[in-house]
Amino acid sequence: MSNRVKQWQNIQKTYPEANFLQSPEWKKMNDLIGHKTIIETFGDDGWCLMIIKNAKRGRYLEIPGGPLINWQDEAKVQKVFAKIREIAGREKCVFVRVRPQLIKDAQNLTLLKELGMRIAPMHLHAEHTVIIDLDKSEDQLLANMRRQTRYEVRRAGKLGMKVEWGDSESLYKEFHAVQAETAARQNFIPPDINTLLAEREAFGKNARIYVAEDSAGQKVAYGLILRSGNEAEYFEAASTELNHKLPGAYALQWQVIRDLKALGIKKYNLWGIAPPGEKNHRYAGVTTFKTGFGGKIVEFVPAHDIIINRSRYMIDLVIETARKKKRHL
Repeated sequence: MSNRVKQWQNIQKTYPEANFLQSPEWKKMNDLIGHKTIIETFGDDGWCLMIIKNAKRGRYLEIPGGPLINWQDEAKVQKVFAKIREIAGREKCVFVRVRPQLIKDAQNLTLLKELGMRIAPMHLHAEHTVIIDLDKSEDQLLANMRRQTRYEVRRAGKLGMKVEWGDSESLYKEFHAVQAETAARQNFIPPDINTLLAEREAFGKNARIYVAEDSAGQKVAYGLILRSGNEAEYFEAASTELNHKLPGAYALQWQVIRDLKALGIKKYNLWGIAPPGEKNHRYAGVTTFKTGFGGKIVEFVPAHDIIINRSRYMIDLVIETARKKKRHL
């Protein structure tokens, strides 16, 4: 085991909110698709994975799900962000986009503002989500579900639906093809095949694609699950037309939940729902489905930007604000 992996495992013990977004696996995935990445550690209790993105509108530094630090230690926080600004300047970035694992409340929003940040025009990964506590019995988990969700899970069993998982390259390619069809129906932009295969290589046994089939063996629903430490994510999904008629997605989620429990995973993050009251949001359609599994709705602070090059950043701000409106984000 490398020293970096040992450091990461210690960080996960220190910060239970840590997930794959700051992991060495996520670093490797980004390396594989051509992004420059940097990990800075700050003693035994500070960690920050930074990803440099070269967008047409300007080069920027992305910090997803981090940094992982003691936010109550003002001196430490100032030191960490001074280093982040130094790296962003050295790398000629227009801005830094950061979305820490901090719950959204007035205190945390004020903290980020006092550090010289402003709320970003675009989100960065799942800011509103549902997290299921897996440290419960199966009976408790079923009882916590919405009645309709519980009905669909049981109906899937009565219909003889089967759920299996795999991690072969051919299955990833199959998933990619079905997700492209799903994206065309539901109007979203899916990851390209190179990104999916990079996730497969980087996460290894900690990445699985689940497939739900009907009793005749026809594919109904797919889910890509990523694991890191005590948390797993329902990171990507796809479905066929059969999913409109059959409870494939419900069968899939219940099998994932049971498997994660068997693996000793404590938290299952369903990865992205619409903000409260936003009926036109891109995730509005999946929000009812995900919240039906009885998890806790969690709202992290929104992505924030640290401006490095103000004139270039203002151009980016106009472009991203228009894009957010167009995509219903």
